[in-house]
Amino acid sequence: MAIFKGAGVALVTPMKDNLEVNYDKLAELLEDQIKNETDSIIITGTTGEASTLTEEEHLEVIRAAVSIVDGRIPVIAGTGSNCTSTAVYLSKKAQEAGADGLLIVTPYYNKATQKGLISHYTEIARNVDLPIILYNVPGRTGCKIAPDTAAALVRDVENIVGMKDAVGDISYTLQLMEQTQGDIDLYSGEDGQVIPLLACGGIGVISVLSNVAPKFTHDMVMNYLNGKQQEALQMQCKVLALVDALFCEVNPIPVKAALNLMGWKVGSLRAPLSEMEPENMEKLRNVMQSFGIL
Repeated sequence: MAIFKGAGVALVTPMKDNLEVNYDKLAELLEDQIKNETDSIIITGTTGEASTLTEEEHLEVIRAAVSIVDGRIPVIAGTGSNCTSTAVYLSKKAQEAGADGLLIVTPYYNKATQKGLISHYTEIARNVDLPIILYNVPGRTGCKIAPDTAAALVRDVENIVGMKDAVGDISYTLQLMEQTQGDIDLYSGEDGQVIPLLACGGIGVISVLSNVAPKFTHDMVMNYLNGKQQEALQMQCKVLALVDALFCEVNPIPVKAALNLMGWKVGSLRAPLSEMEPENMEKLRNVMQSFGIL
């Protein structure tokens, strides 16, 4: 059974003025996501600035999310690393904290061969009992999971069950589904390509957009899954300008700016991320107003 179907939010990590994690604000964000029918929380991923959290902060954010959500919807913890032993450690601790699943990004900077990827993911998986979603985002990591590698992992490792596909290439997605014979829980990692990936056999999205439009994103996915494909496609087209604005600078710079414009006061970003350029902020503001969320 899939960890979730529908729209999972790749949640930001809110910060105080001194750039400590703001756990009170995290609780507010989580409650709002649940109220707006988000289907899963994805915590400490790219959007959650996991790369600039200390290990203890990383784990405490996971613990807090699990505690606050309290079983109402699944919590999936981002526990990937470019070091296999670190990913194993984070994954075991996330399981101890009560996470429902893991999102494991490919190793970055040092990269890996396809043989190395199989070894990396297999080692993580054998140390936990949780279902694992592979996170394939070569634009950020420089490391890509080949379709036959994904197929081997899903076939040979019982608790590797899905992929967040942020490759941005529908031909790759089709090859992936062919190689796995559709036996993989496919989630879009691109908010501008949700409906195309669902058409390839996907079951949901792990979404940045859901931070600012959770109900809309949930409804778009569920419309497609419930047979209202034309309505879902129209929603996808309607949101493209907003998605473009949310990625006009490196994620999560724009989405944090958007949440702050909406009054959420999620704080700033840890270096080396910086605040948005004024012209991009104005573009974001205008698109949000046109979409009706500002």
